[in-house]
Amino acid sequence: MTRPNIESPCIKVCAVDGETGLCLGCGRSLKEIGGWMQFDDAGRRDVMDQLPERLDHLRAIGKIRAAG
Repeated sequence: MTRPNIESPCIKVCAVDGETGLCLGCGRSLKEIGGWMQFDDAGRRDVMDQLPERLDHLRAIGKIRAAG
């Protein structure tokens, strides 16, 4: 029996910003990163849905560079 593939936003750029508490690579909080495997599909989807806005905010405040 194989485990289902669990979607993850991790891009292997793991650096948490001290001001926002968010990973500068994926936009998750430390709590979300640590609990990712225990979250059910709905919990992971909820976090995934929030990430584009979080990453946009990090770009807007100069924490990460704009894509492209």
